[in-house]
Amino acid sequence: MGGFAVILASRSPQRRAILEQLGIPFEVVVSTHDEGVLAGDPAATVELNALGKAREVLARVALEPGELVLGVDTVVVVDGRILGKAAGEEEARASLRLLAGRRHEVFSGLALCDGRREVVGHAGTGVRFRPLDEAAVARYVAAGEWRERAGAYAIQGVGSALVESVEGDYFNVVGLPVALLVETLAAFGVAPLSWAAPTP
Repeated sequence: MGGFAVILASRSPQRRAILEQLGIPFEVVVSTHDEGVLAGDPAATVELNALGKAREVLARVALEPGELVLGVDTVVVVDGRILGKAAGEEEARASLRLLAGRRHEVFSGLALCDGRREVVGHAGTGVRFRPLDEAAVARYVAAGEWRERAGAYAIQGVGSALVESVEGDYFNVVGLPVALLVETLAAFGVAPLSWAAPTP
């Protein structure tokens, strides 16, 4: 594929920032798809939500040649329980207490669509939190970074101090699995780094 661009079906500033860092041309069309949860199946949940987001935007926009709609969904899983975005401070505190001193999984589903075909996949990353006392939980919640974040934390911000180790794609935890994105773009004929602008 020659020139291409991504239509990001998400309002996430983290996903926008990752695409900007990669140098991938994109625009944002926020999806109105209602995210659901399949109990006990995080991989299927994020794949279905990612595809739902991409399809909803695809139905509203007229794609130009080379444009691809990108849908992404991320959840945190601990003890088989799916943690989405906390509804309020008490739920955020409960999520952080549950994650403290333990390992959890972050799953992201990714869907790319061009109006003719759809490619869907998911990535999983293991994250271990440091032990947290109530004071640390309270300070983090007061900082407000938990809002609009799966699992009520942001690994790329102040929340990095909560994390002891990461196994797998760090960017997946931020909200956009880069390795999976590059692989999925290749399925549409977009070669890795073909979007990178040469230095003059």
